[in-house]
Amino acid sequence: MEPGCYTALITPFNQEGELDQDGLEQLINFQIENNITGILATGTTGESPTFKWKEHDNVIARVAGLAKGKCLRIAGTGSNNTDEAIEAVGHAAREDVDAVLMVDPYYNGPSSLEIRKEYYEVIARKYPGVDIIPYIIPGRTGAQMLPQDLAILSKNFKNVSCVKEATGNLENMKLTRKYCGDEFKIFSGDDALIYDIMTNPEIKACGGISVMSNIAPKFLTKMVSKLNKGDLDGAMKIKQALKPLLDLVVVTTKEISEFGPVNCRARNPLPLKTLMQLLGMPSGPCRRPLGKMTQKGFHILLDAAKKVHADSPQIFEPIALFFNVDIEERLNNPEFQEALFYDY
Repeated sequence: MEPGCYTALITPFNQEGELDQDGLEQLINFQIENNITGILATGTTGESPTFKWKEHDNVIARVAGLAKGKCLRIAGTGSNNTDEAIEAVGHAAREDVDAVLMVDPYYNGPSSLEIRKEYYEVIARKYPGVDIIPYIIPGRTGAQMLPQDLAILSKNFKNVSCVKEATGNLENMKLTRKYCGDEFKIFSGDDALIYDIMTNPEIKACGGISVMSNIAPKFLTKMVSKLNKGDLDGAMKIKQALKPLLDLVVVTTKEISEFGPVNCRARNPLPLKTLMQLLGMPSGPCRRPLGKMTQKGFHILLDAAKKVHADSPQIFEPIALFFNVDIEERLNNPEFQEALFYDY
């Protein structure tokens, strides 16, 4: 995979929860027009755990076909079932994608050794011509392939040459660099950490697989490009302009129920899709059991979007032009807000 910025694309649905085919095409074209390095279809930001496999394969085929020759294409094919993952990788390979992203097996709780031997190695051996990107995110999966096993995997299989790192643990990333070597590519899976781990000399990440590039692909791509060229000051200016958005991947609030206070955590992709609906982009709601943000959480998101628009209006300008929307009106007219949240 090339260094750069890749978008973990949302999957747009209609109000009935069915795939919005036209919206998906628009989102793909928006990413391409704004110079994204590549698009990840059917990642967890795309709500892949809610898909039937026929839907999963359909979205991969659409992205692979529409983006062919225009940007790199990655298919999310991970599972907590190795046999399912084998089938998913086989389908993605037939669609001629550039790589597959495989999340560590979730819920089952395999050890690092088991993840390597019974999951990644099985698939890397079966599909030697397919580039495989392990996705390390223990906060979601409850399991983790450790840097030691990742290093063994990359040493023994040429089609494993990079990782999506979403542990949030810089020490873990430093071990990955130490054990996997200088040629191994580390991509950030945390938007808020892209700058930090690309500039950390013990990590030397080369890009990110991003959530908020659904909204700001042009500027996240520019930031990553500047970092790879050594323009730290230029990249920092973009990071500061984007910071209110980068902090919205997860929104946590304290709500008051009739039985007392409750912490409410709106996790990706809920804040992202809420913001996309607010801005007038194809998105639709999340599939259940995800629902809506609380009113308090929504206003955190709204205030952040207003700050970005006031301080750095160029960030939302590509959305306004491509989707023909008035950002000022979308952010200030209650008509566009009322259906996007509920009280605790």
